[in-house]
Amino acid sequence: MTHVRLYSYGAVQEVTGSKHILEVDGKKILVDCGMFQGRREETYNKNKNLPFDPKEIEVAFLTHGHFDHTGNFPSLIKGGYEGVIYSTPATYDLASLVLYDSAHIQKRDAEFIKKLIRKGRKDLKVYGPIYDEEDVTETLSHFVTYPYNRRFKVFDKVEAEFYDAGHILGSSMILFNIELDHYKTLKVGFSGDLGRKGLPFLRNPQKLPDLDYFVLESTYGNRLHDDLSTVKEELSEVINSTYKKGGKIIIPAFAIERTQEIIYHIHELLLENKIPKLPVYIDSPMAVHATSIFKSHPECFDRETFKTFYDKKESPFDFDGVNYIVNVEDSKKLNYLKHPAIIISASGMCEHGRIVHHLRNNIENPANTILIVGFMAQHTLGRRLADREPEVKIFGEKLKVNARIKIINAFSAHADYNEMKEYVSQFDLSKLKRIFLVHGEPDAQEHLEKVLEGVGVKDVKRVFYNEKYKLA
Repeated sequence: MTHVRLYSYGAVQEVTGSKHILEVDGKKILVDCGMFQGRREETYNKNKNLPFDPKEIEVAFLTHGHFDHTGNFPSLIKGGYEGVIYSTPATYDLASLVLYDSAHIQKRDAEFIKKLIRKGRKDLKVYGPIYDEEDVTETLSHFVTYPYNRRFKVFDKVEAEFYDAGHILGSSMILFNIELDHYKTLKVGFSGDLGRKGLPFLRNPQKLPDLDYFVLESTYGNRLHDDLSTVKEELSEVINSTYKKGGKIIIPAFAIERTQEIIYHIHELLLENKIPKLPVYIDSPMAVHATSIFKSHPECFDRETFKTFYDKKESPFDFDGVNYIVNVEDSKKLNYLKHPAIIISASGMCEHGRIVHHLRNNIENPANTILIVGFMAQHTLGRRLADREPEVKIFGEKLKVNARIKIINAFSAHADYNEMKEYVSQFDLSKLKRIFLVHGEPDAQEHLEKVLEGVGVKDVKRVFYNEKYKLA
């Protein structure tokens, strides 16, 4: 008799650090191994010490290249995992960027804090790095890639298949077909991060086959996004109003997908003469390299992108005035800009990287605008800005938030609760035994649970840390 269990060690009652285990007859399949993001000390301790023994994992999967799903695979390898990490080809390319960038940032931030301590800041403490570039190189050697919609054998009794999640380049949902006794098959789906219809570049999320169990993210389980059609109008207003004040628009953005979406919309607005020509600085080595990867994976794009740009032999990511910044010295020169400009920089939640420096240098100037274009987890600098706290601490220094804070919710690449309801409604709900909710804060999950029950899902369960759920 085949025994199947599900349990999670991350992204339960929270939206960072995804780590889910599907256990089949004692063999453990790890889905994602992301970095937890939050308070500095808690973040270090949670990421440094994995809550399970990596040597007990049989095989690992990566749904997509975002940091909260891929960022701690090097710790898995350092802990003794010797198996394969399955992903799509585009996810592998993006994961390589994310992991090398993470190793670099950990090292650089530790050195910066040490410098502040040497200058007298005795209240600070050095954390990290958790892993280095050599660890990343070893991790990448474990990857094996498969395209969408090609079933492959994982081990005895288990086959897997990637479906397009429509979230970021290469993002996938995973279908596990598990052979039970008496010629029965158990179908278990993992949503990864579920995307939205109509996002720039990407195809819409594919429908998974009818399932027995669905592990569903719930990031926006209690929110509705603004319509995607409002993005350009709101972005135009921000750029024009800030330009008139002579200020800068500072945009903390994930280097993967969000940055490219913003560039795409700015390019469109320029072509339509709806904004003035002003310099746009992409100040993130990872974003620069990610854009190159986007160009090399046309298999992930929708028909509209080909019709608008590629059929005309143009790139949505290149136009007069856009500047891709890799060199540190060029990044530092942005501190002395005296004219209006747009600066897009990572990290998306403002916890580390070049964006922290740009915020420190610009946040007290009322002519500037801080544009929030993505979800900000609890206890991050990004969340404190999104909550419009009047004062924030950056590198231990208290700064007044005099710059305008503007939030555009329509940019989200996560499905909202109506979009998740619509997606789930495609299934034969009489066959669906249960939906497990992960990757969401408690209030979001509570609301989404009621929404899904309202459309006929007979059992919705919020997953708790290390709580075991029997599937067969």
